[in-house]
Amino acid sequence: MAQTKQHRYAVTTQWTGSDQGPARDYESYSRAHRFAIPGKPDIAGSSDPNFMGDASRHNPEELLVAALSGCHMLWYLHLCTVKGVVVEAYEDAADGIMVEEPRNGRMTEVTLRPVVTISADSDAGRAEQLHARAHAECFIANSMNFPVHCRPTIRKAGGTAA
Repeated sequence: MAQTKQHRYAVTTQWTGSDQGPARDYESYSRAHRFAIPGKPDIAGSSDPNFMGDASRHNPEELLVAALSGCHMLWYLHLCTVKGVVVEAYEDAADGIMVEEPRNGRMTEVTLRPVVTISADSDAGRAEQLHARAHAECFIANSMNFPVHCRPTIRKAGGTAA
């Protein structure tokens, strides 16, 4: 029987907006912060501009959508290599919807829209089917309490329709 493995991911989040003064009232404090992960470049964060944030910085909602998109892509590429589908290009225009309600807000869905170019001799049907498997395997998607949709487009290299 396979042994359960546990992985830990350490992130330090530091409010850097204190440089502009303390958080005294909602309208005036800076939402600037930094995510630090050992051995990697820092990520400059803020809240969404709808919540007084800095549009030039990443916000948690965008990072959640990015995590889902990246996890799906990595699983998909892995599965394609195992199943003999040669991927030449991959791009995903993912988006997420957050609903703001009187007492709170929440993400209600994320849609992934990967456009995948495969080699001319790869099986387009298999390439499309592997998206469902990648979705089922994605650690991040499996952790969400809202729907994550995947609407892939498969193209053959050289401009031929898949």
